[in-house]
Amino acid sequence: MFNDAPMTFELKEGRTPDTRIFRLAGPLTLRNMFEFQAALRIEPQPRTTVLDLTEVPYMDSAGMGLIVNFYVHCKGKGVNVVVAGVCDRVMELFRLTKVDTVIPFQATYNEEEFDG
Repeated sequence: MFNDAPMTFELKEGRTPDTRIFRLAGPLTLRNMFEFQAALRIEPQPRTTVLDLTEVPYMDSAGMGLIVNFYVHCKGKGVNVVVAGVCDRVMELFRLTKVDTVIPFQATYNEEEFDG
């Protein structure tokens, strides 16, 4: 079951020093989001943060809240947030909550194509 599976993430710098990329793998749920939440708070914030959800098969409302809160926090500081690689199941949650009309999305994330 998705709720019991672990979630891991990798933090790396983008092509430019002002871009930070988080690559998540596994479900983003209340049970496993706190380490990721702490990593999102690393200061100073870059000009652009990419949340690569390519390997996230499931997200609950807590995971959604984490992403929305992070986006709002960053927007207030002038930091761009892009969510990339969202599977159909997770994208449906973004659509149902109308978050897809607020947060910028990319179908996939390819470091060479992203201009930060």
